[in-house]
Amino acid sequence: MRHRDEPSLPTWIRESYETLEAEYTSEIDELSHTDAKAKLLAEDENIEEEADAVYAIDRLLDRGWLYEVNDRLRKTE
Repeated sequence: MRHRDEPSLPTWIRESYETLEAEYTSEIDELSHTDAKAKLLAEDENIEEEADAVYAIDRLLDRGWLYEVNDRLRKTE
């Protein structure tokens, strides 16, 4: 669940979420950390280094935009 009382995420992290969200379809409801990092590095203009991708994913997990099950990332509905 997204935390409503916390300050908003920076725009570049919200845009990273949108990049990842495009990967989730009716057939695909989870991504590995490796696939998520690769997707951000390949398609998100704000992500230049792996550390940026890791940071964005960590913030999305911390804020409840994504959640993790067995090292797989799922989006919060």
